[in-house]
Amino acid sequence: MWHELILQFFCQTEEVILLEGKTKQIFELVDEPGYVLVQSKDQITAGNAVRKDQMEGKAAIANKTTSCVFKLLQDAGFKTAFVRQHSETAFVASRCEMIPIEWVCRRIATGSFLKRNPGVKEGYRFTPLKMEMFFKDDANNDPQWSEEQLLAAGFELAGLTIGRCEVDIMSKSTVAIFEVLEKAWATQDCTLVDMKIEFGVNVTTKEIVLADVIDNDSWRLWPAGDRSQQKDKQVYRDLKEVTPEAMQMVKRNFEWVAERVKLLLESQAKGRVVVLMGSTSDVAHCEKIRKACGSYGIPCHLRVTSAHKGPDETLRIKAEYEGDGIPTIFVAVAGRSNGLGPVMSGNTAYPVINCPPITPDWGAQDIWSSLRMPSGLGCSTVLSPEAAAQFAAQILGLNDHLVWLKLRASMLNTWISLKQADKKLQECSL
Repeated sequence: MWHELILQFFCQTEEVILLEGKTKQIFELVDEPGYVLVQSKDQITAGNAVRKDQMEGKAAIANKTTSCVFKLLQDAGFKTAFVRQHSETAFVASRCEMIPIEWVCRRIATGSFLKRNPGVKEGYRFTPLKMEMFFKDDANNDPQWSEEQLLAAGFELAGLTIGRCEVDIMSKSTVAIFEVLEKAWATQDCTLVDMKIEFGVNVTTKEIVLADVIDNDSWRLWPAGDRSQQKDKQVYRDLKEVTPEAMQMVKRNFEWVAERVKLLLESQAKGRVVVLMGSTSDVAHCEKIRKACGSYGIPCHLRVTSAHKGPDETLRIKAEYEGDGIPTIFVAVAGRSNGLGPVMSGNTAYPVINCPPITPDWGAQDIWSSLRMPSGLGCSTVLSPEAAAQFAAQILGLNDHLVWLKLRASMLNTWISLKQADKKLQECSL
């Protein structure tokens, strides 16, 4: 009942209602300029609301799902409108002017794609991902659009004209968002078949951000890759008759998704980086590695040991980290003659990365002790401390989806910054 009281409170002043859709209402937060309240409804629809029914508890389920998904994406580094969960059935978001396009990303051919592309067999796997755009127009059943149509429309929202740069950013972001959610759902042995998302222009920052909601209406999910076990809204769409029993089944599916989406926020395989330095004079170099590891959510331990002066202690420290079963990457930081990396690599099956601090006097000569290894040793050499941390994250990310998500988001954000820099330079040149 709490969400109903919230709804009644906001409805007392008519002008605070900004928008009402089929499954949610948007309210202006008078006390928080630039922010809105997104209130979910207990309504489920299909076919542009040709079919619609009340499903008690859906608002809470949808809000729980959306809040978890957006938190996952934000923690990874994606820019979204989501701010915080406000109540059981509502969340606070940055106010955006919405771009009237649904971006659809597909891994597996099914549903409407098959109707529009006769001859393609259901289950065809798209590699790379298949992306489509649909103009939000209920009266015309949301027609499919091309990039050329979107560019020709020349939408101007919150002072930002949607041109080539903005379209490319949304396109790249759609693929990255799908990939990270696909990776996350794979940890639950669940296939993300396809999904739809929307973007808006933040009225305060003028940035394009992921907006609207991502809940069980937004995707197709097949546990174990089996369509017969589907848990998404397609079950409701496929109902021949809407009965109380059928609606209970649909609700159970939505609850199943909401419970498991929480698990996507949990790491499946915690790893760590252990930095071994030959001297405390290398602490500043090692702290850069630790800071970069922290940006990926990876614990990083700093130790001091010399493979030349105390090889027994070096191997004892190595054994200390091998004995607890936690996936570990060793980073060897040693100037002058690097004995740490080769000794570690020759005595552990765990990955070893050389990251020697290069000095201006003898650096060109010292580097060879990290590059020229005896046969049978497999340690790599990375000179930048930040890059060494990134390399370690890429290894650990193979089995930890939360680390992988941060890497994927970082790639996207780097690409976006370059795209925006190029646009700014072109504008200055005109």
